[in-house]
Amino acid sequence: MTSNKTKYIFVAGGVMSGVGKGVATASIGRILKEYGFSVTAVKIDPYINVDAGTMNPVEHGEVFVTEDGLECDQDIGNYERFLDQNILKTNYMTTGSVYQAVIQKERNLEYGGKCVEVVPDIPNEVIGRIKNAARINRADFVLVEIGGTVGEYQNMLFLEAARMLKLTEPANVLFLLVSYLPIPQMVGEMKTKPTQYAVRTLNMAGIQPDMIIARSSVPLDNERKKKISVFCNVADHNVISAPDVDSIYEIPINFEKDKLGLRIVNHFGLTGAKKNFNKWKNLVGRVKNKKLLSVKIGIAGKYFASGAFTLADSYISVIEAVKHAAWANNRRPVITWLNAEGYEKNPRALTKLKEFDGIIVPGGFGSRGVEGKIKVINYARTNNIPFLGLCYGLQLAVIEFARNICNLKKAHTTEIAPDTVHPVICTMSEQLANIANKNLGGTMRLGSYVCEIKNGTLAHKIYGSGMICERHRHRYEVNNKYIDELEKKGLVRSGINPDKNLVEIIELPKHKFFVATQFHPELKSRPLNPHPIFRSFIKAAISK
Repeated sequence: MTSNKTKYIFVAGGVMSGVGKGVATASIGRILKEYGFSVTAVKIDPYINVDAGTMNPVEHGEVFVTEDGLECDQDIGNYERFLDQNILKTNYMTTGSVYQAVIQKERNLEYGGKCVEVVPDIPNEVIGRIKNAARINRADFVLVEIGGTVGEYQNMLFLEAARMLKLTEPANVLFLLVSYLPIPQMVGEMKTKPTQYAVRTLNMAGIQPDMIIARSSVPLDNERKKKISVFCNVADHNVISAPDVDSIYEIPINFEKDKLGLRIVNHFGLTGAKKNFNKWKNLVGRVKNKKLLSVKIGIAGKYFASGAFTLADSYISVIEAVKHAAWANNRRPVITWLNAEGYEKNPRALTKLKEFDGIIVPGGFGSRGVEGKIKVINYARTNNIPFLGLCYGLQLAVIEFARNICNLKKAHTTEIAPDTVHPVICTMSEQLANIANKNLGGTMRLGSYVCEIKNGTLAHKIYGSGMICERHRHRYEVNNKYIDELEKKGLVRSGINPDKNLVEIIELPKHKFFVATQFHPELKSRPLNPHPIFRSFIKAAISK
Protein backbone atom coordinates (compact mmCIF):
# COMPACT_ATOMS: atom_id res chain seq x y z
CA MET A 1 0.00 0.00 0.00
CA THR A 2 1.37 3.42 -0.93
CA SER A 3 -0.50 5.29 1.85
CA ASN A 4 -0.55 4.59 5.57
CA LYS A 5 -4.03 6.05 5.86
CA THR A 6 -6.93 3.63 6.35
CA LYS A 7 -9.43 3.65 3.50
CA TYR A 8 -13.18 3.53 4.19
CA ILE A 9 -15.76 2.06 1.83
CA PHE A 10 -19.39 2.77 2.76
CA VAL A 11 -21.94 0.35 1.30
CA ALA A 12 -25.55 1.54 1.18
CA GLY A 13 -28.65 -0.11 -0.27
CA GLY A 14 -31.09 1.11 -2.88
CA VAL A 15 -34.87 1.30 -2.60
CA MET A 16 -35.31 -2.39 -1.76
CA SER A 17 -33.79 -4.41 1.07
CA GLY A 18 -32.62 -8.01 0.92
CA VAL A 19 -30.77 -7.71 -2.40
CA GLY A 20 -27.36 -8.67 -1.05
CA LYS A 21 -25.55 -5.72 0.57
CA GLY A 22 -24.03 -8.05 3.16
CA VAL A 23 -22.59 -10.58 0.72
CA ALA A 24 -21.54 -7.75 -1.62
CA THR A 25 -19.62 -6.16 1.27
CA ALA A 26 -18.09 -9.51 2.23
CA SER A 27 -17.16 -10.22 -1.39
CA ILE A 28 -15.41 -6.86 -1.78
CA GLY A 29 -13.48 -7.67 1.38
CA ARG A 30 -12.43 -11.03 -0.07
CA ILE A 31 -11.25 -9.37 -3.28
CA LEU A 32 -9.20 -6.76 -1.42
CA LYS A 33 -7.60 -9.50 0.69
CA GLU A 34 -6.61 -11.23 -2.53
CA TYR A 35 -4.91 -7.97 -3.53
CA GLY A 36 -2.79 -8.23 -0.40
CA PHE A 37 -4.55 -5.68 1.83
CA SER A 38 -5.62 -6.14 5.44
CA VAL A 39 -9.40 -5.78 5.58
CA THR A 40 -12.12 -5.61 8.20
CA ALA A 41 -15.87 -4.98 7.94
CA VAL A 42 -18.32 -3.04 10.10
CA LYS A 43 -22.11 -3.53 10.18
CA ILE A 44 -24.46 -0.71 11.16
CA ASP A 45 -28.01 -1.77 12.03
CA PRO A 46 -30.62 1.01 12.24
CA TYR A 47 -32.60 -0.61 15.08
CA ILE A 48 -33.14 0.86 18.53
CA ASN A 49 -32.24 -2.61 19.88
CA VAL A 50 -28.87 -2.38 21.62
CA ASP A 51 -27.84 -5.68 20.01
CA ALA A 52 -29.46 -8.37 17.89
CA GLY A 53 -29.98 -10.81 20.76
CA THR A 54 -33.58 -9.77 21.42
CA MET A 55 -34.64 -9.93 17.76
CA ASN A 56 -36.88 -12.72 16.49
CA PRO A 57 -34.92 -14.91 14.00
CA VAL A 58 -38.03 -15.28 11.82
CA GLU A 59 -38.18 -11.50 11.33
CA HIS A 60 -34.49 -10.59 11.35
CA GLY A 61 -32.64 -13.81 10.56
CA GLU A 62 -30.01 -15.61 12.59
CA VAL A 63 -28.42 -14.04 15.64
CA PHE A 64 -24.69 -14.41 15.13
CA VAL A 65 -22.30 -14.48 18.11
CA THR A 66 -18.77 -13.13 17.94
CA GLU A 67 -15.71 -14.64 19.59
CA ASP A 68 -15.86 -11.95 22.30
CA GLY A 69 -19.54 -12.54 23.01
CA LEU A 70 -21.64 -9.99 21.11
CA GLU A 71 -25.03 -10.99 19.72
CA CYS A 72 -25.16 -9.39 16.30
CA ASP A 73 -26.56 -9.46 12.79
CA GLN A 74 -26.03 -12.45 10.49
CA ASP A 75 -23.98 -10.28 8.10
CA ILE A 76 -21.10 -10.45 10.60
CA GLY A 77 -21.15 -14.20 9.90
CA ASN A 78 -20.85 -13.50 6.17
CA TYR A 79 -17.88 -11.24 6.82
CA GLU A 80 -16.16 -13.94 8.87
CA ARG A 81 -16.81 -16.64 6.28
CA PHE A 82 -15.58 -14.60 3.31
CA LEU A 83 -12.63 -12.94 5.05
CA ASP A 84 -11.71 -16.14 6.95
CA GLN A 85 -11.05 -14.10 10.09
CA ASN A 86 -12.82 -13.21 13.32
CA ILE A 87 -14.94 -10.07 13.49
CA LEU A 88 -15.21 -8.70 17.03
CA LYS A 89 -17.80 -6.60 18.88
CA THR A 90 -16.04 -3.35 17.90
CA ASN A 91 -17.29 -3.97 14.36
CA TYR A 92 -21.02 -3.90 15.07
CA MET A 93 -23.32 -1.08 16.12
CA THR A 94 -27.02 -0.30 16.27
CA THR A 95 -28.89 2.97 16.73
CA GLY A 96 -29.63 1.80 20.27
CA SER A 97 -26.00 1.10 21.14
CA VAL A 98 -24.83 4.43 19.69
CA TYR A 99 -27.43 6.49 21.58
CA GLN A 100 -26.75 4.49 24.76
CA ALA A 101 -23.03 5.30 24.51
CA VAL A 102 -23.63 9.02 23.89
CA ILE A 103 -26.08 9.29 26.78
CA GLN A 104 -23.66 7.48 29.10
CA LYS A 105 -20.87 9.86 28.10
CA GLU A 106 -23.15 12.80 28.84
CA ARG A 107 -23.94 11.34 32.27
CA ASN A 108 -20.18 10.97 32.87
CA LEU A 109 -19.61 14.66 31.97
CA GLU A 110 -17.40 13.63 29.06
CA TYR A 111 -18.81 16.46 26.92
CA GLY A 112 -17.50 19.07 29.36
CA GLY A 113 -20.84 20.74 30.02
CA LYS A 114 -21.68 21.35 26.36
CA CYS A 115 -25.15 20.76 24.96
CA VAL A 116 -25.25 17.25 23.50
CA GLU A 117 -27.01 17.29 20.13
CA VAL A 118 -28.15 14.66 17.66
CA VAL A 119 -25.88 16.26 15.07
CA PRO A 120 -22.92 16.24 15.31
CA ASP A 121 -22.59 14.10 18.45
CA ILE A 122 -24.37 10.96 17.20
CA PRO A 123 -22.50 10.90 13.84
CA ASN A 124 -19.23 11.62 15.68
CA GLU A 125 -19.84 8.58 17.89
CA VAL A 126 -20.40 6.49 14.76
CA ILE A 127 -17.20 7.80 13.17
CA GLY A 128 -15.28 7.14 16.36
CA ARG A 129 -16.47 3.53 16.40
CA ILE A 130 -15.52 3.00 12.76
CA LYS A 131 -12.04 4.40 13.36
CA ASN A 132 -11.69 2.29 16.50
CA ALA A 133 -12.45 -0.82 14.44
CA ALA A 134 -9.79 0.25 11.94
CA ARG A 135 -7.24 0.73 14.70
CA ILE A 136 -7.94 -2.52 16.54
CA ASN A 137 -7.88 -4.55 13.32
CA ARG A 138 -4.90 -2.66 11.86
CA ALA A 139 -6.88 -2.47 8.65
CA ASP A 140 -5.86 -0.98 5.33
CA PHE A 141 -9.55 -1.06 4.37
CA VAL A 142 -12.67 -0.80 6.52
CA LEU A 143 -15.89 -1.79 4.76
CA VAL A 144 -18.92 -0.19 6.41
CA GLU A 145 -22.31 -1.67 5.55
CA ILE A 146 -25.24 0.60 6.42
CA GLY A 147 -28.28 -1.60 7.01
CA GLY A 148 -31.66 -0.95 5.43
CA THR A 149 -32.21 1.27 2.40
CA VAL A 150 -31.47 4.86 1.45
CA GLY A 151 -34.23 7.30 2.31
CA GLU A 152 -35.25 5.52 5.49
CA TYR A 153 -35.53 7.86 8.47
CA GLN A 154 -33.55 5.37 10.60
CA ASN A 155 -30.48 5.65 8.35
CA MET A 156 -30.16 9.43 8.16
CA LEU A 157 -27.64 9.75 10.99
CA PHE A 158 -25.43 6.99 9.65
CA LEU A 159 -25.39 8.57 6.20
CA GLU A 160 -24.58 11.86 7.93
CA ALA A 161 -21.60 10.15 9.63
CA ALA A 162 -20.40 8.91 6.25
CA ARG A 163 -20.77 12.40 4.75
CA MET A 164 -18.86 13.99 7.65
CA LEU A 165 -16.01 11.50 7.37
CA LYS A 166 -15.79 12.19 3.63
CA LEU A 167 -15.61 15.93 4.43
CA THR A 168 -12.61 15.50 6.72
CA GLU A 169 -10.85 12.73 4.75
CA PRO A 170 -11.95 13.14 1.11
CA ALA A 171 -9.12 11.01 -0.28
CA ASN A 172 -9.85 8.08 2.03
CA VAL A 173 -13.59 7.52 1.53
CA LEU A 174 -15.49 5.70 -1.24
CA PHE A 175 -19.28 5.46 -1.48
CA LEU A 176 -20.83 2.37 -3.05
CA LEU A 177 -24.52 1.80 -3.72
CA VAL A 178 -26.04 -1.67 -4.10
CA SER A 179 -29.25 -1.22 -6.08
CA TYR A 180 -31.77 -3.61 -7.61
CA LEU A 181 -32.79 -3.38 -11.28
CA PRO A 182 -36.14 -5.15 -11.69
CA ILE A 183 -37.38 -6.79 -14.87
CA PRO A 184 -41.20 -6.58 -14.63
CA GLN A 185 -42.77 -9.59 -16.31
CA MET A 186 -45.39 -7.54 -18.12
CA VAL A 187 -42.72 -5.19 -19.50
CA GLY A 188 -39.86 -7.60 -20.16
CA GLU A 189 -37.24 -4.86 -19.83
CA MET A 190 -34.67 -4.13 -17.11
CA LYS A 191 -35.65 -0.87 -15.44
CA THR A 192 -33.09 1.63 -14.10
CA LYS A 193 -35.52 4.14 -12.56
CA PRO A 194 -35.41 2.68 -8.99
CA THR A 195 -31.62 3.06 -9.07
CA GLN A 196 -31.92 6.63 -10.31
CA TYR A 197 -34.25 7.45 -7.43
CA ALA A 198 -31.91 5.79 -4.95
CA VAL A 199 -28.99 7.90 -6.16
CA ARG A 200 -31.07 11.10 -6.01
CA THR A 201 -32.02 10.21 -2.45
CA LEU A 202 -28.35 9.73 -1.56
CA ASN A 203 -27.61 13.07 -3.21
CA MET A 204 -30.14 14.72 -0.88
CA ALA A 205 -28.11 13.33 2.04
CA GLY A 206 -25.03 15.03 0.62
CA ILE A 207 -23.55 11.83 -0.83
CA GLN A 208 -22.64 11.00 -4.41
CA PRO A 209 -21.89 7.30 -4.95
CA ASP A 210 -18.57 6.56 -6.61
CA MET A 211 -19.63 3.09 -7.71
CA ILE A 212 -22.91 1.23 -8.20
CA ILE A 213 -23.36 -2.52 -7.91
CA ALA A 214 -26.33 -3.29 -10.14
CA ARG A 215 -28.23 -6.29 -8.79
CA SER A 216 -30.57 -8.09 -11.10
CA SER A 217 -31.67 -11.55 -12.18
CA VAL A 218 -29.46 -11.33 -15.29
CA PRO A 219 -26.19 -9.56 -16.20
CA LEU A 220 -26.33 -5.85 -16.91
CA ASP A 221 -26.04 -4.89 -20.58
CA ASN A 222 -24.02 -1.96 -21.93
CA GLU A 223 -27.11 0.11 -22.69
CA ARG A 224 -28.28 -0.05 -19.07
CA LYS A 225 -24.74 0.68 -17.84
CA LYS A 226 -24.57 3.83 -19.94
CA LYS A 227 -28.03 4.93 -18.83
CA ILE A 228 -27.15 4.53 -15.16
CA SER A 229 -23.87 6.35 -15.80
CA VAL A 230 -25.58 9.36 -17.38
CA PHE A 231 -28.48 9.71 -14.95
CA CYS A 232 -26.55 8.80 -11.79
CA ASN A 233 -23.31 10.70 -12.48
CA VAL A 234 -21.13 7.59 -12.20
CA ALA A 235 -18.53 6.50 -14.76
CA ASP A 236 -19.90 3.56 -16.74
CA HIS A 237 -16.92 1.35 -15.84
CA ASN A 238 -17.83 1.91 -12.18
CA VAL A 239 -21.27 0.36 -12.70
CA ILE A 240 -20.69 -3.26 -11.71
CA SER A 241 -22.95 -6.05 -12.94
CA ALA A 242 -24.21 -8.37 -10.19
CA PRO A 243 -26.59 -10.99 -11.62
CA ASP A 244 -28.16 -13.79 -9.58
CA VAL A 245 -25.80 -16.70 -8.96
CA ASP A 246 -26.28 -20.25 -7.69
CA SER A 247 -23.98 -19.68 -4.71
CA ILE A 248 -22.95 -16.54 -2.85
CA TYR A 249 -19.33 -17.75 -3.08
CA GLU A 250 -19.38 -17.01 -6.81
CA ILE A 251 -19.92 -13.30 -6.18
CA PRO A 252 -16.25 -12.25 -5.77
CA ILE A 253 -15.41 -14.04 -9.02
CA ASN A 254 -18.34 -12.31 -10.73
CA PHE A 255 -17.30 -8.88 -9.45
CA GLU A 256 -13.81 -9.41 -10.78
CA LYS A 257 -15.22 -9.85 -14.28
CA ASP A 258 -15.83 -6.08 -14.10
CA LYS A 259 -12.42 -5.58 -12.41
CA LEU A 260 -14.02 -4.24 -9.23
CA GLY A 261 -10.92 -4.80 -7.11
CA LEU A 262 -8.67 -2.94 -9.54
CA ARG A 263 -11.15 -0.07 -9.79
CA ILE A 264 -11.20 0.35 -6.00
CA VAL A 265 -7.41 0.20 -5.78
CA ASN A 266 -7.08 2.76 -8.58
CA HIS A 267 -9.71 5.03 -7.00
CA PHE A 268 -7.49 5.41 -3.95
CA GLY A 269 -4.26 5.65 -5.96
CA LEU A 270 -2.89 2.47 -4.38
CA THR A 271 -0.86 -0.43 -5.64
CA GLY A 272 -1.74 -3.99 -4.74
CA ALA A 273 -0.19 -7.28 -5.76
CA LYS A 274 -3.15 -9.31 -6.95
CA LYS A 275 -2.99 -12.97 -6.03
CA ASN A 276 -4.20 -15.75 -8.27
CA PHE A 277 -7.47 -16.44 -6.39
CA ASN A 278 -6.76 -20.16 -6.85
CA LYS A 279 -8.15 -21.40 -3.52
CA TRP A 280 -11.35 -19.44 -3.98
CA LYS A 281 -11.70 -20.50 -7.61
CA ASN A 282 -11.21 -24.15 -6.63
CA LEU A 283 -13.93 -23.74 -4.01
CA VAL A 284 -16.33 -22.26 -6.55
CA GLY A 285 -15.45 -25.09 -8.94
CA ARG A 286 -16.61 -27.67 -6.37
CA VAL A 287 -19.71 -25.61 -5.60
CA LYS A 288 -20.72 -25.56 -9.26
CA ASN A 289 -19.80 -29.18 -10.03
CA LYS A 290 -23.16 -30.80 -10.80
CA LYS A 291 -21.50 -34.21 -11.17
CA LEU A 292 -20.75 -34.51 -7.46
CA LEU A 293 -22.75 -37.16 -5.63
CA SER A 294 -25.29 -35.69 -3.23
CA VAL A 295 -25.51 -35.93 0.56
CA LYS A 296 -29.02 -35.45 1.94
CA ILE A 297 -29.26 -33.62 5.27
CA GLY A 298 -32.47 -32.88 7.18
CA ILE A 299 -32.56 -29.96 9.63
CA ALA A 300 -35.36 -30.10 12.20
CA GLY A 301 -36.18 -26.60 13.44
CA LYS A 302 -39.04 -24.27 14.23
CA TYR A 303 -37.90 -20.96 12.71
CA PHE A 304 -38.41 -21.89 9.06
CA ALA A 305 -42.03 -21.00 8.40
CA SER A 306 -43.45 -17.51 7.87
CA GLY A 307 -46.84 -17.85 6.20
CA ALA A 308 -46.28 -19.48 2.82
CA PHE A 309 -42.54 -18.81 2.87
CA THR A 310 -39.51 -20.71 4.13
CA LEU A 311 -36.92 -18.55 5.91
CA ALA A 312 -33.55 -20.24 5.64
CA ASP A 313 -31.81 -17.16 7.10
CA SER A 314 -32.93 -18.26 10.57
CA TYR A 315 -30.27 -20.99 10.50
CA ILE A 316 -27.87 -19.53 7.94
CA SER A 317 -24.64 -20.48 9.77
CA VAL A 318 -25.78 -24.10 10.14
CA ILE A 319 -26.72 -24.24 6.48
CA GLU A 320 -23.41 -22.76 5.36
CA ALA A 321 -21.43 -25.07 7.67
CA VAL A 322 -23.17 -28.10 6.10
CA LYS A 323 -22.30 -26.79 2.64
CA HIS A 324 -18.65 -26.16 3.57
CA ALA A 325 -18.27 -29.69 4.96
CA ALA A 326 -20.07 -31.32 2.03
CA TRP A 327 -17.89 -29.57 -0.54
CA ALA A 328 -14.77 -30.52 1.45
CA ASN A 329 -15.94 -34.13 1.20
CA ASN A 330 -16.59 -33.73 -2.55
CA ARG A 331 -20.33 -33.99 -2.14
CA ARG A 332 -23.21 -31.80 -3.26
CA PRO A 333 -25.31 -30.82 -0.24
CA VAL A 334 -29.08 -31.30 -0.48
CA ILE A 335 -30.68 -29.69 2.57
CA THR A 336 -34.31 -30.21 3.58
CA TRP A 337 -36.14 -28.19 6.24
CA LEU A 338 -38.05 -30.40 8.66
CA ASN A 339 -40.85 -28.68 10.55
CA ALA A 340 -40.55 -30.11 14.07
CA GLU A 341 -44.18 -29.32 14.92
CA GLY A 342 -45.34 -31.58 12.11
CA TYR A 343 -43.94 -34.67 13.84
CA GLU A 344 -45.97 -33.87 16.95
CA LYS A 345 -49.17 -33.93 14.92
CA ASN A 346 -48.21 -36.84 12.65
CA PRO A 347 -45.64 -39.25 14.21
CA ARG A 348 -45.98 -41.59 11.19
CA ALA A 349 -44.11 -39.00 9.15
CA LEU A 350 -40.96 -39.94 11.09
CA THR A 351 -40.43 -42.96 8.83
CA LYS A 352 -39.54 -40.57 6.00
CA LEU A 353 -36.41 -39.62 7.94
CA LYS A 354 -34.83 -42.80 6.56
CA GLU A 355 -34.44 -40.90 3.29
CA PHE A 356 -31.77 -38.66 4.85
CA ASP A 357 -28.07 -39.39 5.16
CA GLY A 358 -27.86 -37.26 8.31
CA ILE A 359 -30.07 -35.23 10.64
CA ILE A 360 -29.35 -31.99 12.52
CA VAL A 361 -31.30 -30.47 15.40
CA PRO A 362 -30.04 -26.88 15.74
CA GLY A 363 -30.35 -24.28 18.50
CA GLY A 364 -33.48 -22.46 19.53
CA PHE A 365 -35.63 -21.34 22.44
CA GLY A 366 -39.09 -22.04 23.81
CA SER A 367 -41.56 -24.91 23.82
CA ARG A 368 -42.84 -24.83 20.24
CA GLY A 369 -41.77 -27.93 18.34
CA VAL A 370 -39.80 -29.39 21.27
CA GLU A 371 -41.59 -32.73 21.43
CA GLY A 372 -41.29 -33.05 17.65
CA LYS A 373 -37.54 -32.49 17.85
CA ILE A 374 -37.27 -35.11 20.60
CA LYS A 375 -39.12 -37.60 18.36
CA VAL A 376 -36.69 -36.82 15.53
CA ILE A 377 -33.72 -37.40 17.83
CA ASN A 378 -35.21 -40.68 19.02
CA TYR A 379 -35.69 -41.85 15.44
CA ALA A 380 -32.11 -40.94 14.50
CA ARG A 381 -30.74 -42.72 17.57
CA THR A 382 -32.77 -45.90 17.21
CA ASN A 383 -32.27 -46.16 13.43
CA ASN A 384 -28.52 -45.42 13.48
CA ILE A 385 -28.86 -42.30 11.31
CA PRO A 386 -25.92 -39.87 11.74
CA PHE A 387 -27.08 -37.14 14.11
CA LEU A 388 -25.66 -33.76 15.12
CA GLY A 389 -27.24 -31.71 17.91
CA LEU A 390 -26.37 -28.06 18.41
CA CYS A 391 -26.98 -26.22 21.72
CA TYR A 392 -30.71 -26.85 22.29
CA GLY A 393 -30.15 -29.94 20.14
CA LEU A 394 -27.77 -31.29 22.81
CA GLN A 395 -30.22 -30.50 25.60
CA LEU A 396 -33.07 -32.27 23.81
CA ALA A 397 -30.82 -35.25 23.03
CA VAL A 398 -30.10 -35.59 26.76
CA ILE A 399 -33.84 -35.41 27.51
CA GLU A 400 -34.58 -38.09 24.91
CA PHE A 401 -31.87 -40.35 26.32
CA ALA A 402 -33.04 -39.81 29.90
CA ARG A 403 -36.65 -40.60 29.03
CA ASN A 404 -36.10 -43.64 26.83
CA ILE A 405 -32.86 -45.21 28.07
CA CYS A 406 -32.69 -44.13 31.72
CA ASN A 407 -36.48 -44.58 32.13
CA LEU A 408 -36.89 -41.05 33.54
CA LYS A 409 -40.17 -40.63 31.70
CA LYS A 410 -40.86 -37.09 32.93
CA ALA A 411 -37.36 -35.79 32.24
CA HIS A 412 -37.40 -32.28 30.82
CA THR A 413 -35.76 -28.87 30.82
CA THR A 414 -36.69 -26.22 33.37
CA GLU A 415 -36.93 -23.78 30.48
CA ILE A 416 -40.15 -25.53 29.43
CA ALA A 417 -41.25 -27.33 32.61
CA PRO A 418 -39.93 -25.44 35.68
CA ASP A 419 -41.50 -28.00 38.06
CA THR A 420 -40.38 -31.17 36.26
CA VAL A 421 -39.49 -34.01 38.64
CA HIS A 422 -36.42 -34.82 36.55
CA PRO A 423 -34.73 -31.54 35.52
CA VAL A 424 -31.96 -33.14 33.44
CA ILE A 425 -31.54 -29.72 31.84
CA CYS A 426 -31.57 -26.83 34.29
CA THR A 427 -30.90 -23.12 34.50
CA MET A 428 -27.23 -22.19 34.85
CA SER A 429 -26.64 -20.95 38.39
CA GLU A 430 -25.37 -17.53 37.31
CA GLN A 431 -28.49 -17.08 35.14
CA LEU A 432 -31.04 -17.44 37.94
CA ALA A 433 -30.80 -13.79 39.02
CA ASN A 434 -30.95 -12.57 35.39
CA ILE A 435 -34.17 -14.50 34.76
CA ALA A 436 -35.72 -13.43 38.08
CA ASN A 437 -34.95 -9.76 37.41
CA LYS A 438 -35.80 -10.00 33.69
CA ASN A 439 -32.28 -8.86 32.89
CA LEU A 440 -32.31 -10.78 29.64
CA GLY A 441 -30.57 -8.68 26.98
CA GLY A 442 -26.94 -9.67 26.42
CA THR A 443 -26.74 -11.73 29.63
CA MET A 444 -26.60 -15.30 28.35
CA ARG A 445 -23.40 -17.34 28.38
CA LEU A 446 -21.97 -15.73 25.26
CA GLY A 447 -18.78 -15.99 23.24
CA SER A 448 -15.78 -18.29 23.33
CA TYR A 449 -15.17 -20.70 26.22
CA VAL A 450 -12.66 -23.49 26.76
CA CYS A 451 -13.67 -27.13 26.32
CA GLU A 452 -11.51 -30.01 27.55
CA ILE A 453 -11.96 -33.16 25.46
CA LYS A 454 -11.71 -36.67 26.87
CA ASN A 455 -9.06 -38.96 25.38
CA GLY A 456 -10.27 -41.92 23.33
CA THR A 457 -13.56 -40.29 22.33
CA LEU A 458 -14.89 -39.49 18.88
CA ALA A 459 -14.69 -35.80 19.78
CA HIS A 460 -10.96 -36.16 20.48
CA LYS A 461 -10.51 -37.88 17.13
CA ILE A 462 -12.45 -35.12 15.38
CA TYR A 463 -10.48 -32.25 16.88
CA GLY A 464 -7.12 -34.00 17.27
CA SER A 465 -6.67 -31.98 20.44
CA GLY A 466 -7.49 -32.19 24.12
CA MET A 467 -8.33 -28.51 24.55
CA ILE A 468 -10.42 -26.32 22.24
CA CYS A 469 -12.38 -23.05 22.32
CA GLU A 470 -15.90 -22.69 20.91
CA ARG A 471 -18.68 -20.07 20.94
CA HIS A 472 -21.78 -20.25 23.13
CA ARG A 473 -25.25 -18.74 23.45
CA HIS A 474 -27.38 -20.31 26.17
CA ARG A 475 -28.83 -20.00 29.70
CA TYR A 476 -29.45 -23.69 30.40
CA GLU A 477 -27.10 -26.63 30.92
CA VAL A 478 -27.00 -30.36 31.56
CA ASN A 479 -27.77 -30.97 35.23
CA ASN A 480 -24.66 -32.59 36.72
CA LYS A 481 -26.84 -34.36 39.32
CA TYR A 482 -27.91 -36.75 36.54
CA ILE A 483 -24.49 -37.30 34.95
CA ASP A 484 -23.73 -40.60 36.72
CA GLU A 485 -27.11 -42.05 35.76
CA LEU A 486 -26.73 -40.96 32.14
CA GLU A 487 -23.19 -42.28 31.86
CA LYS A 488 -24.07 -45.66 33.40
CA LYS A 489 -26.52 -46.16 30.52
CA GLY A 490 -23.92 -45.37 27.85
CA LEU A 491 -24.01 -41.63 27.24
CA VAL A 492 -20.44 -40.29 27.05
CA ARG A 493 -19.61 -36.82 28.29
CA SER A 494 -16.70 -36.29 25.90
CA GLY A 495 -16.20 -32.56 26.40
CA ILE A 496 -16.49 -30.38 29.51
CA ASN A 497 -15.72 -26.82 30.48
CA PRO A 498 -13.00 -27.26 33.14
CA ASP A 499 -13.81 -24.01 34.96
CA LYS A 500 -17.45 -24.85 35.74
CA ASN A 501 -17.59 -28.58 34.97
CA LEU A 502 -20.29 -27.93 32.36
CA VAL A 503 -21.12 -30.54 29.74
CA GLU A 504 -19.95 -29.28 26.35
CA ILE A 505 -20.04 -32.41 24.13
CA ILE A 506 -21.92 -35.70 24.38
CA GLU A 507 -21.72 -38.77 22.15
CA LEU A 508 -22.95 -42.35 21.87
CA PRO A 509 -20.00 -44.65 21.03
CA LYS A 510 -22.09 -47.54 19.62
CA HIS A 511 -23.89 -45.25 17.19
CA LYS A 512 -22.61 -44.55 13.68
CA PHE A 513 -22.39 -40.86 14.53
CA PHE A 514 -24.32 -39.38 17.43
CA VAL A 515 -22.67 -36.16 18.63
CA ALA A 516 -24.16 -33.08 20.23
CA THR A 517 -22.52 -29.87 21.42
CA GLN A 518 -23.61 -27.23 23.91
CA PHE A 519 -21.68 -24.70 21.83
CA HIS A 520 -22.29 -23.55 18.26
CA PRO A 521 -19.56 -24.96 15.99
CA GLU A 522 -21.38 -23.60 12.95
CA LEU A 523 -20.31 -20.08 13.91
CA LYS A 524 -16.65 -20.89 13.23
CA SER A 525 -17.04 -22.73 9.92
CA ARG A 526 -15.60 -21.05 6.82
CA PRO A 527 -15.74 -22.15 3.17
CA LEU A 528 -11.95 -22.49 2.98
CA ASN A 529 -11.77 -23.99 6.51
CA PRO A 530 -14.85 -26.15 7.25
CA HIS A 531 -15.47 -26.95 10.91
CA PRO A 532 -14.10 -30.39 11.89
CA ILE A 533 -17.35 -31.49 13.59
CA PHE A 534 -19.35 -30.80 10.44
CA ARG A 535 -16.71 -32.46 8.27
CA SER A 536 -16.86 -35.57 10.42
CA PHE A 537 -20.67 -35.55 10.45
CA ILE A 538 -20.83 -35.33 6.65
CA LYS A 539 -18.19 -38.05 6.32
CA ALA A 540 -20.35 -40.34 8.47
CA ALA A 541 -23.44 -39.40 6.44
CA ILE A 542 -21.67 -40.28 3.20
CA SER A 543 -20.76 -43.73 4.46
CA LYS A 544 -24.33 -44.46 5.55
